[in-house]
Amino acid sequence: MATRCSSFEFKVTHTDGGARAGLMRTRRGVVPTPAFMPVGTAATVKAVTPEQLKALGARIILGNTYHLHLRPGEEIIARLGGLHAFMGWDGPILTDSGGFQVFSLSPLVRVTSDGVMFASHLDGSRRMLTPEKAIEIQEALGSDIMMCLDECVAYPSPLPKVEQACDRTVRWAARSLEAKKTDAALFGIVQGGMDDGLRKRCASALAGLPFDGLAIGGLSVGEGHDVMMAVLGRTTAHLPQDKPRYLMGVGTPVDIVEAVGMGVDLFDCVLPTRNARNGTLFTSAGRLSLKQARFREDPGPPDASCSCYTCTHFSRAYLRHLHVSGEILGSVLNTIHNLHFYLELMSGIRHSIEERRFEDLKTKIKEMFDD
Repeated sequence: MATRCSSFEFKVTHTDGGARAGLMRTRRGVVPTPAFMPVGTAATVKAVTPEQLKALGARIILGNTYHLHLRPGEEIIARLGGLHAFMGWDGPILTDSGGFQVFSLSPLVRVTSDGVMFASHLDGSRRMLTPEKAIEIQEALGSDIMMCLDECVAYPSPLPKVEQACDRTVRWAARSLEAKKTDAALFGIVQGGMDDGLRKRCASALAGLPFDGLAIGGLSVGEGHDVMMAVLGRTTAHLPQDKPRYLMGVGTPVDIVEAVGMGVDLFDCVLPTRNARNGTLFTSAGRLSLKQARFREDPGPPDASCSCYTCTHFSRAYLRHLHVSGEILGSVLNTIHNLHFYLELMSGIRHSIEERRFEDLKTKIKEMFDD
């Protein structure tokens, strides 16, 4: 029988329209919500140290079950004290189930009622990922918040295929609960493609199970911003008010503020770190591309209104030089800035909800990134 996580709690403390601020209590600390989780795919958030993450205000990060299972392997990580000790991060860690990576990275995937047979993208070796195995891996890693194995289908897909994946996701969710042995939190994942009826069916079924939170999966897969937001709004309407809602893999600053307005509490996305390595910064004036020649002799900071280490110490000209020269320091400084921007955005969102001025902030962010 599954162990109910007594150490996990969630409380909504303030609301402003559909937006809500709250506290998510995990066994390794409290996370104010709405919150953004920097992505640490291979037990590292690229280009920054755990100490820098803390200084930037990160309270929770994401680890990738699929990648850590393949390399170095959860058994090695467990023998070395678990994922927190392994990577030097003592705050909460949420791990995904690995399902999305299986479907997106493996060239050969066979889905059955038992689970997913796939070929490793590293060496082609055949692996089987079941709901039970996904939980076993995450518990070996020492995850604080685990995700159920789900089936994410491509967009667009035929409705019968989406329905089959939706119903399989619900069955796998129940099996995940039964497989759970530790006091880690466990979230279910709502699937159903872009079909409102299937989304409602999946959300209602998962809401009736004893999960600590619910995630919205299968969005930002090519359907476009307007469709994504419409589906999201109709999905959150069927989710419990007393549990955190996690929108997986989304998104831009505009995505985030619009989703918060629909009651979403938790986000992750590679955009701030990936864009940083590609020379694009998120600033109070919108996106800034350091690749542009006009910054070659620009002595100004990347963002004059930003207080991060990068903006208070370096010029646009220097950051452009680092980027075009392929210097590692460029990725480090750009990542520090972009994560600072995202984490400050979340802090601003929380305060705006508490002060009931969220709509004003949402309008400001949308104007800032009106591209």
